[in-house]
Amino acid sequence: MNKKILVVDDESSIRDALSKVLQAEDYEVLAAENGQEAIEKIQSEKVDLLLLDLGLPVKDGWDIVIWLTEVNSQLPVIIITGRWNQRELAEKMGADALMDKPLDVSRLLQTIRALTNEPMERRAKRSKERSGFRYVPRDRELFLKSLHERYTTPFTFSVSKNH
Repeated sequence: MNKKILVVDDESSIRDALSKVLQAEDYEVLAAENGQEAIEKIQSEKVDLLLLDLGLPVKDGWDIVIWLTEVNSQLPVIIITGRWNQRELAEKMGADALMDKPLDVSRLLQTIRALTNEPMERRAKRSKERSGFRYVPRDRELFLKSLHERYTTPFTFSVSKNH
């Protein structure tokens, strides 16, 4: 049976891209665009891992993490975010991993495999002790490339020295 991953991000392009990558790796994928929708899916489906953005409408990612500590602290949670300086809070709140956007897809897949294949007794112990947190900082080269692509003008121009 394939592992089921819930991808929660308010940006449809990110949800779609992650869904395609995960499906290519034989994961079953559910998607949600806001925190309330995520809660409803977790309540109605058996989810093996939660891939969670923080900046969500309706209920933000931290609300989901807090809710999960009360209802299902065993569900592995990977926070994916573009926000800076979230590592300490993510670890303190009980997330299993924090990955900065833009994501390193190969490291994301490694982290997902490690968490979904972890024996339940080890997971329970790690969850109780709040140990084994994984942090994957943004790939500097990928980040610079994405900035360059986003903020480069789509046409060339020259500046005349005659003015």
